[in-house]
Amino acid sequence: MRIQHPPLDGQTPYDKCHGVSGAPDILAVDSRQGRRAFLGLPWSIYHTDPFWVPPLRFEQHMLLSPENPYFEHAEARFWLACRRGRPVGRISAQIDRLHLDHHGDRTGFFGLPAAEDNLETFQALLNTAEGWLQSRGMTHVRGPFNLSVNQECGTLVAGFHAPPMAMMGHDSRYVGHRIEQCGYRAVKDLLAYIIGADFRHSRAMETMIHRTRKRIHTRMIRSASFNEDLEIIRRIFNDAWSLNWGFVPFTPREFEHLGKVLKLLVEARSIRIAEVDGTPSGFMVLLPNLNEAIRDLDGRLLPFGWLKLLWRLRIRHPKTARIPLMGVVRRYQGTLLGAATAYRLIGELQKTALDQDIKTVELSWILDDNIGMRSIIENIGGTPYKTYRIYEKKLQGM
Repeated sequence: MRIQHPPLDGQTPYDKCHGVSGAPDILAVDSRQGRRAFLGLPWSIYHTDPFWVPPLRFEQHMLLSPENPYFEHAEARFWLACRRGRPVGRISAQIDRLHLDHHGDRTGFFGLPAAEDNLETFQALLNTAEGWLQSRGMTHVRGPFNLSVNQECGTLVAGFHAPPMAMMGHDSRYVGHRIEQCGYRAVKDLLAYIIGADFRHSRAMETMIHRTRKRIHTRMIRSASFNEDLEIIRRIFNDAWSLNWGFVPFTPREFEHLGKVLKLLVEARSIRIAEVDGTPSGFMVLLPNLNEAIRDLDGRLLPFGWLKLLWRLRIRHPKTARIPLMGVVRRYQGTLLGAATAYRLIGELQKTALDQDIKTVELSWILDDNIGMRSIIENIGGTPYKTYRIYEKKLQGM
């Protein structure tokens, strides 16, 4: 395996790839041409997969852009694996200072894996990421995270029969196995639940809502005070998730960036805040399934893709949606008020979903050991239909 650096003579990254057999060449990506090849790699890997949804190309470019607020507290490197003059795999490695500060460990991360079904390719990519992390003092590596625990994460290991919802990943069946062959062990499973929007309220749901009706009230996000309410939601999220596995807090800048996306995609009534005795204590977001709307756009909004997307989101409306963000403050977790807050928010967003003619909703992701939240979802008829796995490995010599 050789690690090559980007060309300085105007050639494309493809021109500098010479691997023909065995371990591929590894190309460090730090040029515009290299980033283009890196982001385009999934098209060559997944183009025959009927359930892969090509991501929006501009969104992928923003992920790697220095303007991404993630890079205010993290650093990352990216590599391509090349064989016979063409890219056949990619990977990233990240070090997140917020994670290190919060958890007090020396864990780095890998992410954005996509590669041909070849063990040597996976080994070369993961070895490169591990070497970079180890050179910076990390003792463990965990992933995949694309790029953060607050973004897409995990390798799909169950649920290949359906396309991913918005902001969720998709992998070939061999990916998890190849990662395990490289010495990684499963450390956490993330579950995606599916439920019909017309689900019937359980007796427990109705009882809890009724018993707490005088103490819990909900409202939609206020357009006139959008940024103020967005900060309320960020604080609830960071409190609610603070003791969860792998937690890294959202920064104000990250939530500001997220808010711009929500303004474009989500109606005000699809973002609900719950107050207990007048104090904001929970929230939930219903996101239209962008993947349903972009599936046939090949990742492009120009020249006419943006018109199709606008019509599909605003006029036709997707028939599927996802709840990607929710939380109840720790004070009420494990209590009647906490469960009632979750049920109340679910009930309110069910009305919104039905008004928009949404048929199916995904609730994700849920930690496999989050028994409280899993019980609430299963009580109303939700069933797990996809599993995403996080892997971990101790770095050699550590």
